[in-house]
Amino acid sequence: MGLLQRLEMRQGQALVMTPQLLQAIKLLQLSHLDLATYVDAELERNPLLERVEVEAPEPGESRGEAAESGGDGDGFDGDRFDGDGAAEPWLSHDLNPSRSEIEGDLGTRLDNVFPDDGPVGREAPAAGGEALSLTPAPWSGTGGSFDGEAPDFEATLTAESSLHDHLSAQLDIATRDPVERLVGGFLVDAVDEAGYLREDLAALAERLGVGLAIVERVLGIVQGFDPSGVGARDLAECLAIQLREQDRFDPAMQALVSRLDLVAKRDFSSLRRLCGVDEEDLADMLSELRRLDPKPGRAFGASPVEVLVPDVFVRPAPDGSWLVELNSEALPRVLVNQSYYATVSRGATTDTDKAFLSECLQTANWLTRSLEQRARTILKVASEIVRQQDGFFVNGVAYLRPLNLKTVADAIGMHESTVSRVTSNKSIGTSRGTFEMKYFFTAAIPGAAGAAAHSSEAVRHRIKQLIDSETAADVLSDDALVQRLRGEGVDIARRTVAKYRESLRIPSSIERRRERAAMPAR
Repeated sequence: MGLLQRLEMRQGQALVMTPQLLQAIKLLQLSHLDLATYVDAELERNPLLERVEVEAPEPGESRGEAAESGGDGDGFDGDRFDGDGAAEPWLSHDLNPSRSEIEGDLGTRLDNVFPDDGPVGREAPAAGGEALSLTPAPWSGTGGSFDGEAPDFEATLTAESSLHDHLSAQLDIATRDPVERLVGGFLVDAVDEAGYLREDLAALAERLGVGLAIVERVLGIVQGFDPSGVGARDLAECLAIQLREQDRFDPAMQALVSRLDLVAKRDFSSLRRLCGVDEEDLADMLSELRRLDPKPGRAFGASPVEVLVPDVFVRPAPDGSWLVELNSEALPRVLVNQSYYATVSRGATTDTDKAFLSECLQTANWLTRSLEQRARTILKVASEIVRQQDGFFVNGVAYLRPLNLKTVADAIGMHESTVSRVTSNKSIGTSRGTFEMKYFFTAAIPGAAGAAAHSSEAVRHRIKQLIDSETAADVLSDDALVQRLRGEGVDIARRTVAKYRESLRIPSSIERRRERAAMPAR
């Protein structure tokens, strides 16, 4: 068989992922925070891009009035206008007025100051007719002026104290013994963010070369610090420290804290026998236990709360429909500076400079188009979600409909992957709160006797309603919940009910019945 080489021409179709297409896909699935970071990086890299800043007008002033105010941009053109509209040259006024003139303008005397206040200038005049010196006094440590440099106001700002700093400051006051301070410093370092000591005391004593008794004694000192319960080695010790400081660690409470496993199981009959108390006393003890802080260190150095900023707002229209609009605050505004490109391109002489400017222009144009396309796509998908879930916006969670990506994609003429990217890391702001877009896509649970399918989220919400409305004499088991739901037209299995109940962190019917029997309504 002979081998030979030849050229052939074939025609075929293939999907080519250009860099611009990859960028558009990447922008589509970014959250507004990640998008802002990406745009900031592009603004630093591309000189042809600039941010569009929308300036708010001054209070009581419209944008037109602000634009017409004074020529050089600072609102001051060198002349002052009187009530008749005539210009008065400001240079005609005396910049060193007399005391009587100043007191007449202010309507008070210059010596009408607080006891701690000093004179306005370097020296106060003795008579009303003498000129007043407006020269500022030099900066002093206790005064209010400065000499040479402005004061560092950032140095006076308060910083959030961490748990480690808070405990270290108390350790410096609690003991002066160098050994105890050394051991205490290691113990403070071993306390985690929740306030618990996770290191073994014997290993710490061996590493420091001190006796275990010294480490335990210093640990007792640390456990007396604020916040109450810090330095505990487990939950029972943390609660015991707090109860001991409140003088409530009696034998009954000690027995209760020693069997927190029974408290978690809601085995109240065993707890009553163990503590030797009746139902009412046990209820009081459990209520007191719930008021304690299981994580005393979480009040220090906590991460700031991140507010979920919606990408789309939904509000009712006067005709009963819904208005869907983009959140302008979550959209970065950039544009291509064509005039700057024209100016710079005229001075570009080398091929490298021309190629760089051409690439920057192409990238800037593509970025602006990608941002516009991203905004239109998000608005299109959000509008279809609102149309599909109209019952939720009117009546609440119970009226959620089953919805999947394919339904929305077919309705708006897009691919499922595009809809998936749009709904990732995006949220919708409604009158009922802010929800992630993924929240509106729920699985379908078939209806009983050929009825319409139900949303899994709506069924989960209905299970919670049924359990919340049950009484001590009628605690609903999972089988009873299945019968109730089937009576309402929901064909659901018992294991599905148990899965939804556990996702809601609701205990079983046995634990709920035991809790309601041991803690009657008071």
